[in-house]
Amino acid sequence: MLVTDRAVVEWMQQLRAEYLEMPGLSLTKEQMRRLWQLDGPLCDAVVDALVTTEFLERRPGGLYTRRSARL
Repeated sequence: MLVTDRAVVEWMQQLRAEYLEMPGLSLTKEQMRRLWQLDGPLCDAVVDALVTTEFLERRPGGLYTRRSARL
C-alpha cells in the first residue's frame, strides 16, 4: 500500500484527537498499529509527522506521548 498524503493527514487528526481526549496516553508504534489497525508505513508516516510538528515526542522505551508546553 502506498502511503498517501490524505491518509496521513486524516490519521494525524484522529491520533491528535485521541491524545487530546486521553491525557497521559503513552504508546509505542506497535501499540498504535494494533489499536488503530494501521499498517507499518502509514503508522510511521503519521507518528513521524506528529513528532515533526511537535505534537508528540518520543520517550525512552520507544513510547510516544503528547509533548507538553515548554515555558
